Amino acid sequence: MTEIEWWDYDSADEMAEAVAGDVRFIIESALDARGGAVIALPGGKTPLPIYDKLAEAKLDWKRVTIIPTDDRLVPMGDELSNITAIGKAFIPKGARVMPITSEAAEDYKAAGRAADARLQDVHWPLDLCLLGVGADGHTASIFPGPDLDEALNGPRERRALGLMPDPLPPEAPVARVTLSLAAITSARALMLAVSGQKKKDVIEAAIAEGVASPYPIGRVLAGAELPVDIHWSE
Repeated sequence: MTEIEWWDYDSADEMAEAVAGDVRFIIESALDARGGAVIALPGGKTPLPIYDKLAEAKLDWKRVTIIPTDDRLVPMGDELSNITAIGKAFIPKGARVMPITSEAAEDYKAAGRAADARLQDVHWPLDLCLLGVGADGHTASIFPGPDLDEALNGPRERRALGLMPDPLPPEAPVARVTLSLAAITSARALMLAVSGQKKKDVIEAAIAEGVASPYPIGRVLAGAELPVDIHWSE
């Protein structure tokens, strides 16, 4: 059973400070160990305060590569683009912010194969994968739908794939490219940062259900080989 430690905070700002500090330590350790760091960060609103605080860290950002855990198949600069928000925080610091997709591709499967090929050139495993969780239990862009089994059970060497959520989320009704379960759970450090009681309830249920969970986050956590830190604020 995966070892999980919860960290509860009184405010989103307090959580952002703590998570940014942990991520900074992970990056510093990777830089000291091998001269570079590769981390995956989520989109959404919850992590934005974390990024603001992390970007203040005095790090050798030029040796840090940042990829999104997932992205929507929209043009770069679109408000739905995860890499655009990540880039705004870290490109000015000198980090290498690497898109896994950059266009509104018609063939999401082909976009996933292209992302996987691109990530084969990145040092692996990830030093850190920071995940968010949706109220429906999805994480990264591992959603229920026709591609769920491939995301959860595909070849271990596959780092990314295209995925079509079913049903499509109304706030972002587009296909996705996402890291696979194998890519996420192979990371040297795995953390979640979430807010709101509903998401906490979903995660707790998913943990209790384990590998049989209908929630994608439950399947991901059940597949983790290292301890997982879950940071939560109201």
